[in-house]
Amino acid sequence: MTGLPFTLAGAQLIAMGSGALWWEDRSILCVSDLHLGKSERMARKGGAPLPPYETQDTLLRLEHDLQHTNAGTVICLGDSFDDMAAAGALPEEDRLWISRLQAGRRWVWIEGNHDPGPIGLGGSHLAELPLPPLTFRHIAQPGKSGEISGHYHPKVKVQTRLRTVSRPAFLFDTDRVILPAYGTYTGGLRSSDEALAQLMRPESRAIMTGQTPRLVAMPR
Repeated sequence: MTGLPFTLAGAQLIAMGSGALWWEDRSILCVSDLHLGKSERMARKGGAPLPPYETQDTLLRLEHDLQHTNAGTVICLGDSFDDMAAAGALPEEDRLWISRLQAGRRWVWIEGNHDPGPIGLGGSHLAELPLPPLTFRHIAQPGKSGEISGHYHPKVKVQTRLRTVSRPAFLFDTDRVILPAYGTYTGGLRSSDEALAQLMRPESRAIMTGQTPRLVAMPR
């Protein structure tokens, strides 16, 4: 599997090229901001129509990561669904697909700002999950350490010798890692945005997602 290793609070982690985080010692695969059902919500709200395939594409990539890691636990870090109605409107074939992915493993849905309550799918539903030395939650909290979160959909832009490259990215320092959005139709917030610049330490780094993950200093 493609990925770059790093350490947080003594835990050995791997930032995978897909945007998933792998904690091998605990057999935990963590993904954030799937935003399943976004095309359905936009259609329901009268927005610009999107091809209704993002849920299948996201689940296909998640299935691929699970096949490669054989993770015993999956943690979805919140905003797994674009809103609560989108969770309820999932087609039956997608609900069955999720059930197949859940079979034989622990599955934790962390509450996000888009999906703040329990949903009618298997797994446990928690506000946050402490697994010392780490804590999993949706939105980073200033002053905390050993924290794994999502919410901001971070992305970075770097200049190469030939062109400018912009990709979703993991941001990490000695206190926390903020995961990129895993969902197919999710946008991104540049790492230079004040919200991220204030959360991350000056020496923070970024791991760009993609077929060949790349480690860079966090652009500010």
